[in-house]
Amino acid sequence: MTTLVTEKDRDEAFAEATRPSTPDDVKRFIQKNKLQVIDFKFNDLPGLWQHFSIPAQELLGDSVWKEGIGFDGSSIRGFQKIQESDMILMPDPSTAVIDPICQAPTLSIICNIYDPITKEPYSRDPRYVAQKAEQYLKKTKIGTQSYWGPEAEFFIFDDIRFDQGENFGYYYIDSVEGDWNTGRDEKPNLGYKPRYKEGYFPVPPHDTLQDIRSQIMLKLRSVGVPVECHHHEVATAGQCEIDIRYSPLVRMADNLLMYKYVIKNIARQFGKTATFMPKPIFKDNGSGMHVHSSIWKDDTNLFYDPKGYALTSESCRYYIGGLLKHAAAILAFGAPTTNSYKRLVPGYEAPVNLVYSARNRSAACRIPMYSDSPASKRVEFRCPDPSCNPYLTFAAILMAGLDGIKNKIDPGKAVDKNIYELDASEAAHIKQVPGSLEEALAALEADQKFLLEGGVFTQDVIDVWIAYKREVEIDSVRLRPHPYEFYLYFDI
Repeated sequence: MTTLVTEKDRDEAFAEATRPSTPDDVKRFIQKNKLQVIDFKFNDLPGLWQHFSIPAQELLGDSVWKEGIGFDGSSIRGFQKIQESDMILMPDPSTAVIDPICQAPTLSIICNIYDPITKEPYSRDPRYVAQKAEQYLKKTKIGTQSYWGPEAEFFIFDDIRFDQGENFGYYYIDSVEGDWNTGRDEKPNLGYKPRYKEGYFPVPPHDTLQDIRSQIMLKLRSVGVPVECHHHEVATAGQCEIDIRYSPLVRMADNLLMYKYVIKNIARQFGKTATFMPKPIFKDNGSGMHVHSSIWKDDTNLFYDPKGYALTSESCRYYIGGLLKHAAAILAFGAPTTNSYKRLVPGYEAPVNLVYSARNRSAACRIPMYSDSPASKRVEFRCPDPSCNPYLTFAAILMAGLDGIKNKIDPGKAVDKNIYELDASEAAHIKQVPGSLEEALAALEADQKFLLEGGVFTQDVIDVWIAYKREVEIDSVRLRPHPYEFYLYFDI
């Protein structure tokens, strides 16, 4: 993420200028573009877009804008019980774009979720949590806006098969780029397969996904998602990254859901499949989501100080102090799967050490040094991964950073050495990220006061999150035999 947050190129300025902002704007947009279908999208608690569609004519009146449209909240993960299932979606006109995937001319619009009885926003709507985090920043008077830039990595595979039963369990991944296929009879095998950990930035023919990523980039830009660049990533077998320019918190979370939607669907159009699973391949790099953030007061970046360490201000370092202090609890949202902790291990460029540094990519918090410009100064929190719900993750990071600023949490001295090469006595003083999802959830149970400030997170959101993760995910994995256990133990 190297571009200044204040820059806009011509295409993005045009997309922003033509984006509808009111219900009347949306109605005119529908008629002007002869749209036939309206697709309502919203986010479940774990982070997956849900949707349903109506004829475009239904949105040309006022009833949906005033009354919303109902859905069954008991069928959505992390939402309502069956006896209280009715919920209301209220479309946000500022999110309306022509859907980049659907064949029928379709308007895509993101919705907020409301309780039909109280008419209040729904506490477990992840987008509402993010909106409250933005509002809380202003209430603190620390700043007026925060900017966010996630680097969400992903894999594009040619084939994926997995299954689990009472008497079997397996997964099978394949990719024409996979280093394991150097000897396969592909009739013909043309070679040029990136070696393990050597997939960073090769040109075609090693990089077979250039045209797919370019198509994704163009589709994203067509709907106002400001893509900066794309490239192959470190791992063999189709690991990629497409970088998005900075945006405010809620807008960036909206953009990231569109990012995933477009990537998955364009990959499918090419006969391939995309995954944001953090660690699908053994003994190679996993997919992270380094999250860049900064806090501004009007036109001033509060993280910049020309005399500070790596050009950072005292507020920036306190922000880092909050991230490091609350990192384990943040990762209950930011690294939210059992698979996440197969990525967060030493040796695969994974940021497991809870320290900060300039340039040093082995630290959990990094201060990028691409530019000396005040507008570019930011903190890169490297621990989250793209399996997370961005609304909840960005909100948790902001709340931790604000707690650091309010309470002047000292992050200690920067560590500018390669932490993986420290001697045992030095390394012993460095704290590390949780080793499992269970550890992260336990940390969230013990350290959640900072999230509850200002009512940004509510107790029911945290409690339901912990219960869901333990019952649906941790127990499901814990109770099943692992295939490798047969190799280790069958002949005992």
